[in-house]
Amino acid sequence: MEHKLLPADECLVCGRIEQTLRGENPFFVRELETGYVVIGDHQRFEGYTLLLCKEHATELSQLTPEFRAAFLRDMAITAEAVEKAFKPDKMNYALLGIGKCQHMHWHLYPRREGDTPTPGPVWRVTDANDDRWIPSPEKLEELKEKVNRELEKLL
Repeated sequence: MEHKLLPADECLVCGRIEQTLRGENPFFVRELETGYVVIGDHQRFEGYTLLLCKEHATELSQLTPEFRAAFLRDMAITAEAVEKAFKPDKMNYALLGIGKCQHMHWHLYPRREGDTPTPGPVWRVTDANDDRWIPSPEKLEELKEKVNRELEKLL
């Protein structure tokens, strides 16, 4: 099935998907029915993973009921794989988008007790996008392998 994507300068997520389709996204883990599993660029929360929707849509209501159900199922499977791979105290789920990132994409955060200065959401952490949290190529491969191994068991 062909999925409509916007040019990368109009949508950052579509750009990442195009990069993935060209085999140029080092964070790519696996293609699922409705999206692409990728490791987050910054690993302040180890195991942070995203599911990028194959459809350029900004709201769940814009998807057909069948695709929406499959997208939610793929998110749940991805989250379970992340949970099994990293054994967090709690998983956080967010479906976000604004500006050039309105394209739906799930953020899946493995959380640990005390991983933020004060109890609360990941958004309170001001250093989450610091370069020091970009995984080395070796660490990135390790993270991808962990998630992919668990996805393989669940699919």
